[in-house]
Amino acid sequence: MTDETPDTSTPLTTSASDESAVVPSKYIYPFVIVTSLFALWGFANDITNPLVRAFKEIFLISNAQSSLVQWAFYGGYATMAIPAALLIRKVSYKSGIIIGLLLYAIGALLTIPASIMMNFNIFLVGFYVLTFGLAFLETTANPYILSMGPRKTATQRLNLAQAFNPIGSLTGMVVASLFILPGLQVSEFREAEQKAHPEYATMLPSEVDGLITDTMQQHADENPEARQEMVAHDLDVVKTPYVVIAVVVILMLIVFSISKLPDTGGEEDAIELMALVKHLFTNWKYLGGVVAQAFYVGAQIMCWTFVIHYGMTLVGLSAAQAQNYNIMAMVIFLTSRFICTFILKYLSPGLLLGVLAVGGCLLTAGAIFVQGMPGLYCLIGVSACMSLMFPTIYGIALSGLSPNDAKLGSAGLIFAIVGGAFMPRYQGALIDGDGMTIAGQALESVRVSFFLPLICFVVIAIFGFAVYLSSRAKQPITA
Repeated sequence: MTDETPDTSTPLTTSASDESAVVPSKYIYPFVIVTSLFALWGFANDITNPLVRAFKEIFLISNAQSSLVQWAFYGGYATMAIPAALLIRKVSYKSGIIIGLLLYAIGALLTIPASIMMNFNIFLVGFYVLTFGLAFLETTANPYILSMGPRKTATQRLNLAQAFNPIGSLTGMVVASLFILPGLQVSEFREAEQKAHPEYATMLPSEVDGLITDTMQQHADENPEARQEMVAHDLDVVKTPYVVIAVVVILMLIVFSISKLPDTGGEEDAIELMALVKHLFTNWKYLGGVVAQAFYVGAQIMCWTFVIHYGMTLVGLSAAQAQNYNIMAMVIFLTSRFICTFILKYLSPGLLLGVLAVGGCLLTAGAIFVQGMPGLYCLIGVSACMSLMFPTIYGIALSGLSPNDAKLGSAGLIFAIVGGAFMPRYQGALIDGDGMTIAGQALESVRVSFFLPLICFVVIAIFGFAVYLSSRAKQPITA
């Protein structure tokens, strides 16, 4: 017996308008509160991205080491996605949401001991546990939204719900830009060094960045007590928004605990795991969707995490200024998602996905080869192309699955978020390395690192156009 209210409606009691509606009237309330979860995990994703650069300077570690933030954050998805899906099949969507919210709150609250002990590894554990919760929420919420109405409008329904994810992301970015990055004493140290050395104005931003980092290390060696005070202050700044969001998550947990939600998934069905796995892995759209999703998430996290490095190292911006361009990218992402959701009524999902991926390739190439602010504008423009990729890949991959089978199928797509753990780590290592010369143009290591998201968009384009051509081949030829 589940803790959801069984959906006893039949076609005889369903109106014609509900049969074609994106969200039937009987599902409005559950759709609204489940959609709020999309904003919650968006907040967690994008308040964490700027910490890669912040932790690099707070703890004086390399880019590869600081990118362990993303390794822990997105590694939590990979660890928990499949166990979460198996458990949700045994219980219910509502139970999965409650478990996810509880783990989310615990992970966020672990930033308290991490900041008190000034321990980078405890922060990583907190992010890891937090994303256990996000894995439960995403593995639950995505197929739940797909099941709240007719199958023919499932992709539109998921795109509508996913449109609220960037609202949470934008909130996380604004909090990082207005409250975290400007409040860090390491940022004040960097600004003081630039004012103390007017000659930096005549040097390349990448050279200035290296000199200030060296000075920061020297200051830590010569003034360990002052450095420790600075670290304690900055980690307290980092901790505060996580404590606040933990309180919000606990309040949402209470809301879901007392709400009656419809049962749309048939959790009491037996789990034929091997048969389902065989079915999924002989379905090329599903398997291709998992691969494409891994590359998409990797590209998204790389573009949004390292835009700060790009702005600081190549354009000479402060961390807070560079984060403002990340906010601009998110506004573009949010606007484009609503626009592309409308376009999806007229273009097939595969075709739109392929076109957007080609646009991502071109703009990423611009970020690599175009100097100065135009290169930065190309990088933030990539967000317009990424806007609809996640839900579109998700909808394509799960098309044709029953709601119950979609729970485990969803786990594979959430597992694919592991791309966000591996790829930023590789990009951080490239940034720590040397630049290169291509066609006579010298490229700094930060520019070179963006060949990784470029490759990701090529893979996504291949998948999108393959789906489109396959669907056209199956269409009957009419006179």
